[in-house]
Amino acid sequence: MTDSAAGDTRYPKAQKLKSKRELDLLFEKGRWKTVGNLRIVTYSSPDLTGIKIGVSVSKRYFKKAVHRNRIKRLLREAYRLNKNSFSEAFGTEGNFMLFWVSSVMPKDYNEVREAFLKLCTPKK
Repeated sequence: MTDSAAGDTRYPKAQKLKSKRELDLLFEKGRWKTVGNLRIVTYSSPDLTGIKIGVSVSKRYFKKAVHRNRIKRLLREAYRLNKNSFSEAFGTEGNFMLFWVSSVMPKDYNEVREAFLKLCTPKK
């Protein structure tokens, strides 16, 4: 498998945001953007290299873990398949966290993908 930017549809461990220190910094100094049912927190700094992204779904809206996990899987898949749009909108370096902020379960992947692409569309 080639490692070209155009065909890179992987979501390796190195791109997963898990460090408590990085998460604290993201929420302390990050910038928020909400479009539709998706919200993103972004934080870029000169000392950060590469993209690290995490996903989250509120336990307040989705009591059952199976529902939260389903939405998180859909969010990760939307990111994985639309990395180019994400990089164009938010850059290729920084920490990011995606949230599903609606209390309504998405019908299918296409709904999540459309919301993700709207989030990645630059404001005119």
